[in-house]
Amino acid sequence: MAYELEDIKTSQEIFYYLLEHHELPGDAEHILYKAYTEQEEIQNLVKSQGELANSTIERYGNVIYLIPKEENNFLGFSKPQLKAALCKSNATDKDYYLSQFVILTILVEFFDGQGSSSKTREYIRVGELQNCLSQRLKEGAENAGDEEEDGIAFQDILEAYEALRSDEKGSHARTTKEGFLHQILTFLQKQGLVDYVEQDEMIMTTKKLDNFMDWNLLNQNNYQRIRRVLGVAENE
Repeated sequence: MAYELEDIKTSQEIFYYLLEHHELPGDAEHILYKAYTEQEEIQNLVKSQGELANSTIERYGNVIYLIPKEENNFLGFSKPQLKAALCKSNATDKDYYLSQFVILTILVEFFDGQGSSSKTREYIRVGELQNCLSQRLKEGAENAGDEEEDGIAFQDILEAYEALRSDEKGSHARTTKEGFLHQILTFLQKQGLVDYVEQDEMIMTTKKLDNFMDWNLLNQNNYQRIRRVLGVAENE
């Protein structure tokens, strides 16, 4: 299929904008947004460039997103990069998997995977999140025994969590529970996924994360597996 030179140029402008900003909202840069949503040829060209860059281009609501695929370490994050960003300097795999468990717990606390919008609450306090983590890790370790459940080694992750000190003064040191959570929440905020109001110890999700959960990430198969891993599917 032959494309007009002007369409190719516009598609490149859109893709470059997505590379720079990771999203193209409908209420800004309206010319590019309109071109993508109203001209199939341009949309196909942009999606093709996304595939070549090991990414997908998706429109959720009135926002177009550039989403790196899981193995894309150039536009996304590799495991070593995430470990360095989220964990202490001498972190082990246990610490890394604990950080991922924290993120999964946040998702489950905010979203239930049902209805026109999956979001079930507007905010969660940091203290409540800590209680949820402790409870689910202990229950998971007790239920799983020596066997890994759905690939989750609960006992190892629990040991990593309990190895962190508690500091009621709200230390930001990554060797404390409070500092460990602070680092993860700050990282998620930089990615535009949560609003972390530190002085109020309050966590809220952003529209970006809400869109991802409603339109893409929260299909029932993935969601039910997450709930089963965290031990909440059977309790309702």
